[in-house]
Amino acid sequence: MLWPALIDEDICCFRDIKPAAPHHYLVVPTKHVGNCKSLNIQHVPLVKQMVDVGKDVLQKHNVTDLADVRFGFHWPPFCSVSHLHLHVLAPVSQMGFMSRLIYRLNAYWFILI
Repeated sequence: MLWPALIDEDICCFRDIKPAAPHHYLVVPTKHVGNCKSLNIQHVPLVKQMVDVGKDVLQKHNVTDLADVRFGFHWPPFCSVSHLHLHVLAPVSQMGFMSRLIYRLNAYWFILI
């Protein structure tokens, strides 16, 4: 797969430039959505599509254990880019200490999907 990969006219996926896990991808809508705080009920299909794209990319890279995967958004003001992007991280069990902190469960700065 060439990177970045335009999945369709709505979604793009690429590797994170500072990977926190062996597989760390960002799934991004091609149309601007500010951040996860900007989401509303109309965005539910888009977010579901983003998660599906993340799962497909992991599967194409032979990551099949979804129990060892983390999907989520950084909650403002803890996001460095003001364009919605879903973090897809796998395997979580191989993440280092700092990465586990930055992308941790039940944190107010990282919202899991």
